[in-house]
Amino acid sequence: MGKLVLYGVEASPPVRACKLTLDALGLQYEYKLVNLLAGEHRTKEYTLKNPQHTVPMLEDDGRWIWESHAICAYLVRRYAKDDSLYPRDYFKRALVDQRLHFESGVLFQGCIRNIAAPLFYKNKTEVPRSKIDAIYEAYDFLETFIGNQPYLCGSGITIADFSIVSSVSSLVGLASIDPQRYPKLNGWLDRMAKQPNYQSLNGNGAQMLIDMLTSKITKIV
Repeated sequence: MGKLVLYGVEASPPVRACKLTLDALGLQYEYKLVNLLAGEHRTKEYTLKNPQHTVPMLEDDGRWIWESHAICAYLVRRYAKDDSLYPRDYFKRALVDQRLHFESGVLFQGCIRNIAAPLFYKNKTEVPRSKIDAIYEAYDFLETFIGNQPYLCGSGITIADFSIVSSVSSLVGLASIDPQRYPKLNGWLDRMAKQPNYQSLNGNGAQMLIDMLTSKITKIV
């Protein structure tokens, strides 16, 4: 195995999803913090590796991969002892892929980034109520996805759980999960929080992002 290096920042949900996957696989890796405010992700050296200059980025023996879902899937396919985290079975894998696309398009882009980008880049500190409503609509879908199973794709954890928990745990500071309305989602989140090293790998970073967001918001209108 080549040397693994993960580039990222603690507050980033996609970075945290990769850290959860690396830990579940028992992989040793170097973690390099990228100072986004100082523009370290826009240096010539970084953009030669990742022209989108995003985090996370994974370096594996002189090769580079970015985008968290691609990284997590790659890690499982290359290094896992079995396929439980990302099944080879066509239907089971399609189910995991659907959840990953939901996290990317709905939870991260449609909820987190839709709120964070105006706050951080345009200094628009008032958040429309419709953006909070969109979070609850996403929770409604997740409640249905979980159904009567313990995890998002069945009886065992997959990379979809790692990806989605990184976003959901970052949204609860803006839209709390009422256990009466969302008993299945709430139960799933509790189960995920009991995973080994969860707090250090995801919980602390999620709270960091929550604090960053809530400190910017002046009003929900």
